Amino acid sequence: MYPIIEVLEQSVEVVEQLGTKPKFWYRGADGRSYLFKENRPDSGEHWAEKAVSEICNLIGIPHANYDLARYKEKKGVICNNFVPQGGVLIHGNELLLARDKKYPVARLYHVKEHTLELVMHTIGLIKAQPPVGWKMAESIQRGTDVFVGYLMLDAFIANQDRHHENWGLIWTKEKTIHLAPSYDHASSLGRNESDDRRNHRLTTKGRDGRLLIEGYVENAQSAFYGDSARLKTIDAFSRAAKRNPSAGKFWLNQLNNLTDRAVQEIFDRIPASEISEMATKFAQSMLRFNKLRLLDFGAKFL
Repeated sequence: MYPIIEVLEQSVEVVEQLGTKPKFWYRGADGRSYLFKENRPDSGEHWAEKAVSEICNLIGIPHANYDLARYKEKKGVICNNFVPQGGVLIHGNELLLARDKKYPVARLYHVKEHTLELVMHTIGLIKAQPPVGWKMAESIQRGTDVFVGYLMLDAFIANQDRHHENWGLIWTKEKTIHLAPSYDHASSLGRNESDDRRNHRLTTKGRDGRLLIEGYVENAQSAFYGDSARLKTIDAFSRAAKRNPSAGKFWLNQLNNLTDRAVQEIFDRIPASEISEMATKFAQSMLRFNKLRLLDFGAKFL
């Protein structure tokens, strides 16, 4: 089973202001800096974050490492500080504001200016390198190549929350610029659904004869816009992959190598106190459907 880390009150150092839920930095027993993020009531954000962290390990997506945690009986997760010493994390909204002084930097959601084309162009224009220390394939040399992988991950896990504070670049003390690892994946895997709704979608067919869960995963929307409307997660990936087919093929091959058994083992290791049997079944079904959709896209267009 994955451990649940107890965070001690005396270790708290700095309260984090970004985002929409309570979080703070603390010093771990190993002397390193970690961020604790509190779970929203009646949600599975913590187990979703942990599951996706382990999925990233298997696919090869550079990411913040998350562990299940407790602070004063409150459920949550901790993650390591992925910014190297002397480096600075520059969030997406800061980067886009530098290009357009009218960019709505303070809003997180329904930002029509947060287009996929603008984001990819900005990362490419800055010539961001892959995340610090990440070396996986000769065909993946640029930050934009890795970002295509983040978009595939979003479509796979149905992550609808990669807004402009949930991606960024790292400026190191050596003055090199890198794509930040992928982080903040709590809004995925149907983590906010009730077990009754999960069961209904898994067992009920719609008018088209398909299970309701199939339409559920197909409707997942990204935080990126295109032509003034929000793009679905798979459409955001498909647009980026068509423009960068070598990166698209690479990441789809990584996904193809991820077995259902490997995914099941991840969920089997989440303590039963943190996730229900129905939530486990629903999340794995989502992943299977999304994997098939992504691989089908690759077979047709890449």
